[in-house]
Amino acid sequence: MIPAISGAVSALGAGGVGSVGSLGSAGSLGTPATTGGGSFSGALSNAVNSLESTQAAGTTAAQGLATGTISDPTTAITAVENASLSMDLASQIRDKLVADENTIFQTTV
Repeated sequence: MIPAISGAVSALGAGGVGSVGSLGSAGSLGTPATTGGGSFSGALSNAVNSLESTQAAGTTAAQGLATGTISDPTTAITAVENASLSMDLASQIRDKLVADENTIFQTTV
């Protein structure tokens, strides 16, 4: 099973894996924050909440499949794969942000 995360990911406007333009079903990662009204912390919170929701759905589906409460195994497999792909995307975004941050810090003025 895939545990829920408490780490951070960024809403960079990347396409999601749960459905077109979103990361899971709880929130949209593909929609950038609005200028003026939105904030980076709000976008970050939405992305983390969406990822945690996707992870929780995958865990629930896996438990349901194990206990026999889900009759259609493709539903559980799809939910677990969405959670796995969402986590992979979040990790790749985090790695890219860390690499870019290091590049900025190493830049001499």
